[in-house]
Amino acid sequence: MPANSKYLTPSFWPRFAKITAAILGGYFVSVTFHLALASWFSRPEVLITMAYTGFILWVVLMVLAFLAKSGWKIWGIYILLSLVFSLLIYLGQTYNTTT
Repeated sequence: MPANSKYLTPSFWPRFAKITAAILGGYFVSVTFHLALASWFSRPEVLITMAYTGFILWVVLMVLAFLAKSGWKIWGIYILLSLVFSLLIYLGQTYNTTT
């Protein structure tokens, strides 16, 4: 039984945007989230936990990217989240330095 054509993405670029947002965007958000946690909390414990929770978060973000209607919109959301987490990394490293 073939797939219903109304649910298939007709052109290359929207499909490409969803696939790259799922793989790369989800990875960037997952890594920056965990590094932001590591800059504010105990670094060794967060980085060890990241081996498991990072993969789970990445898979959830992949699924969300494929559920979104627009690949470009989900790319924008993932870039915005990565920038927010990068700002938190910067602030965490600035205020939590040990001299």
